Amino acid sequence: MRRHDRTLRHRPRPRPHQGPKDDGPRTLEHLAGWTLVVVVAMLMTQLGLL
Repeated sequence: MRRHDRTLRHRPRPRPHQGPKDDGPRTLEHLAGWTLVVVVAMLMTQLGLL
């Protein structure tokens, strides 16, 4: 076996990227999510469901 064949066989394969890419700060998403939670809780309280 030649040296070149061994290096090609043991070369690590590139892995595909897993998961979503980070597209910016998450602070705005958290703020919007908690705002939605508070609004739904206020609506449920006003309707007498809670």
